[in-house]
Amino acid sequence: MTAQALQNSPAVHTVRLEPVGIEMEVAEGETILDAAFRQGVSLMHGCKEGQCSACKCLLIDGDVEMLKYSTFALSDPERDSNHILLCRSLAYSDVAVELLNYDEDLLSRSIPVKDFNARLAAVEPLTHDIVAIALDLDQPMKFWAGQYVDITLPGIGLTRSFSMGNPPADGSRLEFIIKKYPDGAFSRQLDGGLSVGDRVSVRGPYGTCFRREGREGPMILVGGGSGMAPLLSILRDQAASGETRPVRFFYGARSRRDLFHLDLFEEFARSLPDFAFIPALSHAEEGDGWTGETGFIHEVLRRHLSEMDEVEEADVFSCGPPPMIDAVLPVLQMAGVDSARVYFDKFTPATR
Repeated sequence: MTAQALQNSPAVHTVRLEPVGIEMEVAEGETILDAAFRQGVSLMHGCKEGQCSACKCLLIDGDVEMLKYSTFALSDPERDSNHILLCRSLAYSDVAVELLNYDEDLLSRSIPVKDFNARLAAVEPLTHDIVAIALDLDQPMKFWAGQYVDITLPGIGLTRSFSMGNPPADGSRLEFIIKKYPDGAFSRQLDGGLSVGDRVSVRGPYGTCFRREGREGPMILVGGGSGMAPLLSILRDQAASGETRPVRFFYGARSRRDLFHLDLFEEFARSLPDFAFIPALSHAEEGDGWTGETGFIHEVLRRHLSEMDEVEEADVFSCGPPPMIDAVLPVLQMAGVDSARVYFDKFTPATR
């Protein structure tokens, strides 16, 4: 490297993560969380955009600058007491931070984030506002069931995060379940802007809400909307594992027309030793002929947890809109579920 190139290279600093004692490098202009992704250090994270607080930690030493973030994720009193969000923090010296939330199993199963080229292989409507797409990658991606990727549309530079709905066994094709919004910049592209065969870019994997293996007690899945995708990936991976723990899948929808994949869940009910799919309609319509659960999904979950055995040994995975997650978490706490075995992924609105 020439002297001029060295002069133009960004400064590199060391970040020490306590209490786990891990050290990694971060370049100036790179967020600490992005540096962790690049080096395969899997830290707790969620939205990656300063909205969810999953990567909140305490700055022990060093100089950092915070990029724009939501005060819902990091309040002003917290910032005044040296709390930071790793996804928004740029280092300008060697830094030491104390992780407030970390998972030894997560750190031991880290996968470095990489870039992949892909093409759109399939588009299939599932409901009036939910569509399934599949991407074929130029090379396989390793990921854990429940994780997600960033998909970028070349040309318009649009990037959105979506969870895989397929299990990790075949990382050459990724399947996604996407909710279409009237003003959704990405989902609008599915109405003629994107065609089968078009090229896209994929970066990942991300996410800490993935299936844990070899656990006792029941597995409880709770979702709504496109939150179906990561839970379906976890369920498919669980089925392939041969483990026999009880599995309960709670899914909230507004009306009968918002339900899909019912035939698939009937297959799981026949093939798995102890599985039940429990959909609930919050606004069942006349003519639905609905005889199943009604009400919001956290209310239905509360009723079922009171009748379940070994709830304190359960692993719970919850994915979907933030209000749903916020309603589910206290229900789990009151039922006696171990908070260390509750994993969730809030599908926060896009900010870019």
